[in-house]
Amino acid sequence: MQAYETIVIGGGIAGLVAAADLARAGRRVMLLERGERLGGRGTTARKDGALFNLGGHALYLGGEAYSILGELGVKPAGSKPLTDGSAVWRGGLMPLPDNAFRLMSSKLMTLSGKMEFGSLMMKLGRIDPASLAHLSVRDWAERQLRDPMVRHLFYALARTGTYSMEIDSQQAGAVVRQVQRSLKNGVLYLDGGWQTIVDSLRDAAVRAGADIRCRAGAAEIVSEDGRVRGVRLASGELLNARQVISALPPAETCGLVPNGEDTALGFWKRQARPVRVASLDLVMRRLPVPDRHFAIALDQPLFFSNHSRVAKLSDNGSMVIHVTKYHGAEGSDPKRDERMLEDLTTLMQPNWQRELIAKRFLPNLTVVHDQIRVGRSGPLPGPSVPEIPGLYVAGDWASHGEMLVDAAAASARRASRAALAELAGTAANAVGADANDRLLKV
Repeated sequence: MQAYETIVIGGGIAGLVAAADLARAGRRVMLLERGERLGGRGTTARKDGALFNLGGHALYLGGEAYSILGELGVKPAGSKPLTDGSAVWRGGLMPLPDNAFRLMSSKLMTLSGKMEFGSLMMKLGRIDPASLAHLSVRDWAERQLRDPMVRHLFYALARTGTYSMEIDSQQAGAVVRQVQRSLKNGVLYLDGGWQTIVDSLRDAAVRAGADIRCRAGAAEIVSEDGRVRGVRLASGELLNARQVISALPPAETCGLVPNGEDTALGFWKRQARPVRVASLDLVMRRLPVPDRHFAIALDQPLFFSNHSRVAKLSDNGSMVIHVTKYHGAEGSDPKRDERMLEDLTTLMQPNWQRELIAKRFLPNLTVVHDQIRVGRSGPLPGPSVPEIPGLYVAGDWASHGEMLVDAAAASARRASRAALAELAGTAANAVGADANDRLLKV
């Protein structure tokens, strides 16, 4: 039977990055995915000739994921979305103040508000995010921004960049860093959807020597004398390995470990605050109003984006549109949320139903399984689980300051490097022990 040094559980982007890293370092690695296909929330589905991601996705060009993908030989194809969109305010549409002319002609703000917003855009890039780690987004905005409309605009930028509306708990430094990246480098909407990243990562891992098994769900992370020994599958099969990297959500990882609640895994599980949205995904033959592609609501947690404006997502010229509602701590009402999303679509594209080809409503889509918050106690999650040598974690929830897919990729890189360091240390100790043994024999 093939012996593996490391088993990676979970075939999303974090798991694939970890597997590719380890295989490229010459280690024997197996990736396990319980589903029939790889990708997790990075999967893309084909529907009526168009490609649907799981809600709207954007890859930050200045983020950790883009850099790590490049190092692994993955070059995402796509284009930057344009910012000439609309602001939704009190049921109407107004131009977003995305340049100096639009700012000065905007009816959203008073003259003093325009001056303050212009100043904010100029100074945002110079702010040190680390200096804001102790503040919530609301604390920082209330202290720094006097004009209420300027605060509305900043909160809307924060929602769009983080998929979260929890401004009372979000860490201001992390949010400002995300907004900085958006303004400086921009984002990509990907040709062919995010499945192209998944497929390219799979190919990179396999080329480097990783084994990948789908329809292979893990039932238990097996340990002996407190140390990882392998993974038992739902089928009962036992796979031996010296290390395991779990790229599953915190609750699922905790559940795979006997008495996991008594370890750091239980603590991270209890600390986690998932970010969720409702997503209305649409395919249209054409747009009834051709020049309306993008809108941010200022007085509601809503966002509208025609991804097909810049990305190739269909074979027949149809348009793929994602309309998003960000959920708050109060939860969600699917019927109300769907109605809100359809109302925004009607505001942007009257009579859109006449052009509709396909529709999908996802009422409670998990974006990330935890978010960066102020007042969080204890150590940040991962990469190692202190109580169980050989066990590592990765995923969007194992963030050390990154967000979204950047957290997934960066945490996978941390986990793979920690695993490699342990393997190298074990090998060095073995060489040292062998040398000492030879000296004793002499």
